[in-house]
Formats: sequence, structure tokens, C-alpha cells
Amino acid sequence: MNEIQRLLINTIEKLNVAEKRDNKPRFSISFIRKHPGLFIGMYIGLFATLWVMLASETLAGQAWLLIVLFALLNVFFFFDVNPRYRYSDIDVLDFRVCYNGEWYNTRNVPDTLINDILHSPQVDDAQKSLLNTMLDRKGELSFYDVYSLTRQQSVASN
Repeated sequence: MNEIQRLLINTIEKLNVAEKRDNKPRFSISFIRKHPGLFIGMYIGLFATLWVMLASETLAGQAWLLIVLFALLNVFFFFDVNPRYRYSDIDVLDFRVCYNGEWYNTRNVPDTLINDILHSPQVDDAQKSLLNTMLDRKGELSFYDVYSLTRQQSVASN
């Protein structure tokens, strides 16, 4: 493991801890805050369906099933899961992208990581120069940009 990879992994772990990214479901009412119209619409739909079922002779006996299904299916709206960021997910396009998204392309690295790389004696001057060039061109670097520095070193050493 080279120095840039080690620093990148440490930064990812710090983000996971700071943002409570542990893949565990947590109760949250953010769904109601973000989508109040949808939340109200779901209950209007529930009561309209319940009213039709209770008014029907054949469906009145199964109204309890509607309530149970509605409660079970809606419980998922009240839990949020913060997926863990992992170094091994960078530049991998598989099913995890559907769950995590391409966070490594959309999320910028903290300035402390860039400073740590630039001031580390274990990082080659060529990589520091390339990092400075990337910073001059883009302004802010994503996790994938820093990851690409580790890939270029492994290609150069082969």
C-alpha cells in the first residue's frame, strides 16, 4: 500500500465515523419533511381505498389486510441508511453503485488530505506535481481524482 492510498483510506474512514456511515438503518422522519405532499397523498389514498372496501360487501372482511400491508410497506419510509464509503468501491461499476451512487466522483476530498499528500515525504515529487496540476485545472478534487494518482503510480511501476 502506497502513501497516497493509505491517506485516502484514512480520510474515508474519518468521513464514515463523522457522518455515521455504518450501513445501519436509523429511524428518521426525513421522508415527511422532504415529501409532505406525497405523505399526505398516501394517507388520502389509504382512506379512500378503505372507504371503498368497507362499502363493499365482498371486500369489507379483508379491510384489515389493507391496514396491515399499508403499515408494513410504509415502515420503510421511516428508516434511513447511510452506506459506508469504501476505498475498494472507487472505480467499481457494479450493483453497489445503485445503492451508494458514484460518491467518489461527486464528493470532493477535504483540503487536509491534499495538504497531507503534498507534505508527505513518502509521496514522489512527480505525484505531488501532478496533484498540483490537477488542482490548478479543476480547483477541487474528487476522491476519484486522488485515487487516479495511486493508479498512475502502479502503472508506472509495472
